[in-house]
Amino acid sequence: MGVTALIMAGGKGTRMELSEEKPLLQVGGKPVIIHVLAALKNAKRVSSIVGAVSDYTPKTAKLLLKHHVSVITTPGKGYVSDMGYAVKTLNLRTVLAIGADLPLIKSWVIDDIVEHYERCGKPALSVVVSMEKKTKLGLGGKYGFELGGKHMVPAGINVIDGRRIDEKELDEEIFVSDRKEVAININTVKELRIAEELFQKGTQKKLGYDRTTQTSV
Repeated sequence: MGVTALIMAGGKGTRMELSEEKPLLQVGGKPVIIHVLAALKNAKRVSSIVGAVSDYTPKTAKLLLKHHVSVITTPGKGYVSDMGYAVKTLNLRTVLAIGADLPLIKSWVIDDIVEHYERCGKPALSVVVSMEKKTKLGLGGKYGFELGGKHMVPAGINVIDGRRIDEKELDEEIFVSDRKEVAININTVKELRIAEELFQKGTQKKLGYDRTTQTSV
Protein backbone atom coordinates (compact mmCIF):
# COMPACT_ATOMS: atom_id res chain seq x y z
CA MET A 1 0.00 0.00 0.00
CA GLY A 2 1.45 3.36 -1.05
CA VAL A 3 1.14 5.82 1.83
CA THR A 4 1.61 9.57 1.44
CA ALA A 5 2.69 11.33 4.62
CA LEU A 6 1.20 14.80 4.93
CA ILE A 7 3.07 16.97 7.45
CA MET A 8 0.58 19.48 8.82
CA ALA A 9 2.68 22.63 9.15
CA GLY A 10 0.41 25.57 8.39
CA GLY A 11 -0.87 26.60 11.82
CA LYS A 12 -0.36 29.99 13.46
CA GLY A 13 0.72 28.65 16.83
CA THR A 14 -1.54 31.25 18.44
CA ARG A 15 -1.53 29.56 21.87
CA MET A 16 2.22 30.20 22.17
CA GLU A 17 2.23 33.80 20.88
CA LEU A 18 5.28 33.00 18.80
CA SER A 19 7.65 35.31 16.98
CA GLU A 20 8.97 32.20 15.19
CA GLU A 21 6.95 29.78 13.09
CA LYS A 22 5.88 26.86 15.28
CA PRO A 23 7.39 24.08 13.10
CA LEU A 24 10.76 25.83 13.37
CA LEU A 25 10.94 25.76 17.17
CA GLN A 26 14.17 24.12 18.24
CA VAL A 27 14.34 20.78 20.07
CA GLY A 28 17.73 19.14 20.40
CA GLY A 29 19.27 21.89 18.29
CA LYS A 30 17.01 21.25 15.28
CA PRO A 31 13.62 22.55 14.13
CA VAL A 32 10.90 20.24 15.43
CA ILE A 33 9.64 19.58 11.88
CA ILE A 34 13.04 18.14 10.97
CA HIS A 35 12.60 15.45 13.61
CA VAL A 36 9.21 14.58 12.12
CA LEU A 37 10.66 14.58 8.61
CA ALA A 38 13.52 12.26 9.63
CA ALA A 39 11.09 9.76 11.16
CA LEU A 40 8.94 9.77 8.02
CA LYS A 41 11.91 9.32 5.69
CA ASN A 42 13.00 6.27 7.69
CA ALA A 43 9.51 4.76 7.94
CA LYS A 44 9.17 1.65 5.79
CA ARG A 45 5.43 2.17 5.30
CA VAL A 46 5.72 5.72 3.91
CA SER A 47 6.28 6.04 0.18
CA SER A 48 6.13 9.83 -0.26
CA ILE A 49 6.05 13.00 1.84
CA VAL A 50 4.28 16.34 1.31
CA GLY A 51 4.40 19.39 3.55
CA ALA A 52 1.06 21.16 4.05
CA VAL A 53 2.06 24.77 4.75
CA SER A 54 0.21 28.08 4.64
CA ASP A 55 0.85 31.80 4.34
CA TYR A 56 1.55 31.71 8.09
CA THR A 57 4.58 29.43 7.61
CA PRO A 58 6.66 30.64 4.63
CA LYS A 59 10.01 29.86 6.30
CA THR A 60 8.83 26.33 6.99
CA ALA A 61 7.96 25.93 3.31
CA LYS A 62 11.46 27.04 2.30
CA LEU A 63 13.04 24.61 4.77
CA LEU A 64 11.03 21.68 3.43
CA LEU A 65 11.91 22.55 -0.16
CA LYS A 66 15.56 22.71 0.87
CA HIS A 67 15.18 19.13 2.12
CA HIS A 68 13.62 18.09 -1.22
CA VAL A 69 10.09 17.76 0.17
CA SER A 70 7.15 18.88 -1.97
CA VAL A 71 4.83 21.45 -0.40
CA ILE A 72 1.24 22.51 -0.88
CA THR A 73 -0.04 25.86 0.38
CA THR A 74 -3.30 25.38 2.27
CA PRO A 75 -5.73 28.07 3.52
CA GLY A 76 -4.34 27.78 7.07
CA LYS A 77 -7.76 27.25 8.63
CA GLY A 78 -6.80 24.38 10.92
CA TYR A 79 -5.62 20.77 10.92
CA VAL A 80 -8.80 19.09 9.65
CA SER A 81 -9.70 21.73 7.07
CA ASP A 82 -6.16 21.98 5.68
CA MET A 83 -5.81 18.20 5.55
CA GLY A 84 -9.01 17.92 3.52
CA TYR A 85 -7.85 20.67 1.18
CA ALA A 86 -4.50 18.96 0.55
CA VAL A 87 -6.00 15.50 0.08
CA LYS A 88 -8.56 16.72 -2.45
CA THR A 89 -6.22 19.08 -4.31
CA LEU A 90 -3.51 16.44 -4.70
CA ASN A 91 -5.98 13.60 -5.24
CA LEU A 92 -4.26 11.51 -2.57
CA ARG A 93 -5.27 7.95 -1.73
CA THR A 94 -3.95 6.52 1.54
CA VAL A 95 -2.79 9.45 3.66
CA LEU A 96 -0.94 9.63 6.96
CA ALA A 97 -1.53 13.13 8.32
CA ILE A 98 0.85 14.10 11.11
CA GLY A 99 1.43 17.32 13.02
CA ALA A 100 4.76 19.10 12.64
CA ASP A 101 5.07 19.43 16.43
CA LEU A 102 5.96 15.83 17.46
CA PRO A 103 9.72 16.01 18.12
CA LEU A 104 10.08 12.53 19.66
CA ILE A 105 8.23 10.63 16.92
CA LYS A 106 10.12 7.65 15.51
CA SER A 107 9.91 5.71 12.25
CA TRP A 108 8.94 2.45 13.94
CA VAL A 109 6.03 4.18 15.70
CA ILE A 110 4.79 5.49 12.34
CA ASP A 111 5.10 2.03 10.78
CA ASP A 112 3.16 0.52 13.69
CA ILE A 113 0.33 3.03 13.16
CA VAL A 114 0.12 2.36 9.42
CA GLU A 115 0.18 -1.40 9.98
CA HIS A 116 -2.68 -1.08 12.47
CA TYR A 117 -4.65 0.92 9.90
CA GLU A 118 -4.10 -1.75 7.28
CA ARG A 119 -5.23 -4.50 9.66
CA CYS A 120 -8.36 -2.74 10.95
CA GLY A 121 -10.00 -2.55 7.52
CA LYS A 122 -11.67 0.79 8.23
CA PRO A 123 -11.36 3.89 6.01
CA ALA A 124 -10.04 6.11 8.81
CA LEU A 125 -7.85 5.84 11.90
CA SER A 126 -7.22 8.39 14.62
CA VAL A 127 -4.37 8.12 17.13
CA VAL A 128 -5.18 9.24 20.66
CA VAL A 129 -3.34 9.50 23.98
CA SER A 130 -4.89 9.11 27.43
CA MET A 131 -5.10 12.24 29.54
CA GLU A 132 -3.58 10.16 32.32
CA LYS A 133 -0.39 9.77 30.28
CA LYS A 134 -0.38 13.43 29.26
CA THR A 135 -0.75 14.49 32.89
CA LYS A 136 2.01 12.12 33.98
CA LEU A 137 4.35 13.81 31.53
CA GLY A 138 3.28 17.26 32.70
CA LEU A 139 1.36 18.01 29.51
CA GLY A 140 -2.10 19.38 28.88
CA GLY A 141 -4.85 18.54 26.43
CA LYS A 142 -7.49 21.05 25.43
CA TYR A 143 -9.65 18.82 23.24
CA GLY A 144 -10.72 15.31 24.09
CA PHE A 145 -13.43 12.72 24.55
CA GLU A 146 -14.35 9.76 26.74
CA LEU A 147 -13.43 6.23 25.67
CA GLY A 148 -13.84 3.20 27.88
CA GLY A 149 -14.21 5.39 30.95
CA LYS A 150 -10.98 7.31 30.24
CA HIS A 151 -10.41 10.79 28.84
CA MET A 152 -8.55 10.67 25.53
CA VAL A 153 -6.77 13.44 23.61
CA PRO A 154 -6.07 13.44 19.84
CA ALA A 155 -2.36 13.01 19.11
CA GLY A 156 -2.41 14.84 15.79
CA ILE A 157 -1.84 11.67 13.74
CA ASN A 158 -4.49 10.27 11.39
CA VAL A 159 -4.64 7.80 8.54
CA ILE A 160 -7.44 8.08 6.00
CA ASP A 161 -8.58 6.78 2.65
CA GLY A 162 -8.35 9.99 0.63
CA ARG A 163 -10.91 8.76 -1.87
CA ARG A 164 -13.56 9.08 0.85
CA ILE A 165 -12.50 12.46 2.25
CA ASP A 166 -15.82 14.13 1.33
CA GLU A 167 -17.98 11.65 3.23
CA LYS A 168 -19.61 13.27 6.27
CA GLU A 169 -19.19 10.25 8.51
CA LEU A 170 -16.49 7.60 8.15
CA ASP A 171 -16.18 4.41 10.16
CA GLU A 172 -13.13 5.24 12.23
CA GLU A 173 -10.68 3.12 14.18
CA ILE A 174 -9.40 4.66 17.42
CA PHE A 175 -5.80 3.68 18.07
CA VAL A 176 -4.77 4.35 21.68
CA SER A 177 -1.04 4.90 22.16
CA ASP A 178 0.46 6.07 25.43
CA ARG A 179 4.02 6.14 24.14
CA LYS A 180 5.83 9.36 24.89
CA GLU A 181 6.84 9.53 21.22
CA VAL A 182 3.17 10.10 20.41
CA ALA A 183 2.13 11.96 23.57
CA ILE A 184 4.66 14.78 23.27
CA ASN A 185 3.42 17.53 20.99
CA ILE A 186 4.16 21.20 21.43
CA ASN A 187 1.37 23.69 22.02
CA THR A 188 2.78 25.70 24.93
CA VAL A 189 6.15 27.00 26.12
CA LYS A 190 5.97 24.50 28.98
CA GLU A 191 5.48 21.63 26.55
CA LEU A 192 8.47 22.84 24.52
CA ARG A 193 10.60 22.70 27.68
CA ILE A 194 9.36 19.19 28.53
CA ALA A 195 10.05 18.02 24.97
CA GLU A 196 13.62 19.33 25.21
CA GLU A 197 14.18 17.61 28.56
CA LEU A 198 12.89 14.26 27.28
CA PHE A 199 14.86 14.60 24.07
CA GLN A 200 18.08 15.20 25.99
CA LYS A 201 17.33 12.30 28.32
CA GLY A 202 16.79 10.02 25.33
CA THR A 203 20.06 11.21 23.76
CA GLN A 204 22.01 10.55 26.95
CA LYS A 205 20.49 7.09 27.22
CA LYS A 206 21.59 6.28 23.65
CA LEU A 207 25.12 7.40 24.47
CA GLY A 208 25.16 5.21 27.57
CA TYR A 209 25.11 8.03 30.13
CA ASP A 210 21.67 7.20 31.51
CA ARG A 211 21.82 3.94 33.46
CA THR A 212 18.39 4.31 35.10
CA THR A 213 15.51 2.01 34.19
CA GLN A 214 12.69 3.63 32.25
CA THR A 215 9.30 2.02 31.71
CA SER A 216 7.30 2.87 28.61
CA VAL A 217 3.97 1.64 27.35
